[in-house]
Amino acid sequence: MTTMVILGSGLTVLLLMILGFASFFILRPKVIMRKRMQVLGLTDIKKDGSSKGAGSRQSRIQERLKELEDKGKEKRRRNQIRADILQAGLDTSIRSYILISLGVGIIGTAIALLINMPLFIAGLIGITSAFALPKMTLKFIAGRRRKKFTMHFANSLDVLVRGIKSGLPVGECLAIIGRESPEPVGSEFHLLVEGQKMGFTLDSLLQRGLERMPTSEYKFFAIVLQIQQQTGGNLAETLEGLSNVLRERKKMKDKISAMSSEAKASAAIIASLPFFVAAMVSVLNPSYLMPLFNETVGNYLLFGGFAWMGLGIAVMAKMINFKF
Repeated sequence: MTTMVILGSGLTVLLLMILGFASFFILRPKVIMRKRMQVLGLTDIKKDGSSKGAGSRQSRIQERLKELEDKGKEKRRRNQIRADILQAGLDTSIRSYILISLGVGIIGTAIALLINMPLFIAGLIGITSAFALPKMTLKFIAGRRRKKFTMHFANSLDVLVRGIKSGLPVGECLAIIGRESPEPVGSEFHLLVEGQKMGFTLDSLLQRGLERMPTSEYKFFAIVLQIQQQTGGNLAETLEGLSNVLRERKKMKDKISAMSSEAKASAAIIASLPFFVAAMVSVLNPSYLMPLFNETVGNYLLFGGFAWMGLGIAVMAKMINFKF
């Protein structure tokens, strides 16, 4: 009986291996053909065979914007850590980031063990710290860098417009912005100028710039330059219109920020209130809250409270922050 079971299992494994090899050799030509079609750009053609050769300028800009967003999403999915480091403007390798994450996780676990938390809870705190804290730090630095870039970008476009109207070449205007503009606008334009001197194409340089600074304003600027390079026209007038649009967007963002400032203040007060009350109770009666740290049930209650509080803060942040 045992021999029959072993033979049956062996035949089943052999059959599965044969089916796997057969499906591999059957599907491999189709996969290769699909990849070659993607490389040649034939996958964007509609099923009915129709394709638009030359549309309006607005439609080309919208198509280019969608293409840049799709490329950016695909690259961020492939290497999210590298993209976060680039957007934060840090000169750090992925290996250093992983070592820092491990160090943060070990420190979080050690702190949890020092306050007599169970090993399971301490491990969860260490894992959460290792994954969440470095990523949140990168997101914070990158967000602050994007805000600073957006703040000075419209003024840089005005410098570019005035330089083109006065007869200076575009490359010289970009070099002036790279020298005179504050960070991070100056460094981004400096990289753009240096890349052109080294022989890189404008499309590839703008694509790399979007990886470092994925803001809507920079996307608009990249699209305008690429469309202008293909179709020609009055670049100064186009950039002047873009500068006006960016200034209006900034005014709208400031208005939204002012209208939501009361809700943000309320959320900050609600989020900080438990920590403030715990600190005051610990000062008045130090032994009152010690069961939360010394007892197993208290550890679970503390961990659950932090989890629910984090969920509430995430919901409030989602309700307050408006994407524009």
